[in-house]
Amino acid sequence: MTRRLAAALAITASLLLGGCGADYGLDQHGQAVKAEQIEGHWLVLNYWAEWCGPCRTEIPELNAAAKQWQGRGVQVLGVNFDGLQGEDLKKASEALGIGFTVLASDPAERYELPPSEALPVTYIIDDKGKVREQLMGEQTLEGLKQKIEALKGA
Repeated sequence: MTRRLAAALAITASLLLGGCGADYGLDQHGQAVKAEQIEGHWLVLNYWAEWCGPCRTEIPELNAAAKQWQGRGVQVLGVNFDGLQGEDLKKASEALGIGFTVLASDPAERYELPPSEALPVTYIIDDKGKVREQLMGEQTLEGLKQKIEALKGA
């Protein structure tokens, strides 16, 4: 009887703990980014840096996309290429006028993304967590919209 109880407890614990750690860490404002805020949505994951000219140019396009897609199953997320954290990440995000969520923790391992050697780079990830497209260079709202519509239709 105790073996069954131990086995049941072990299974319950693993199920409970399996959901832990699935969160995405903190954003540029120090707020927790929960898995349920992101998973099940299409993602536009953009890597940027303060020193990257094209990154600066595309930020208003990404801001417009984030605003337009809010509540429509597509989220724009940013990741600082230089790995800035805390106050440094907040200042850099503000300096570029970023209005979308910037993750302090790089989700590259979660999505099995290759290391990037150029910026900006943007990934389109479907609602199942599968990377569908890697886009190099500056993106526009219209271009991203067309890519996502084509991928959703595929």
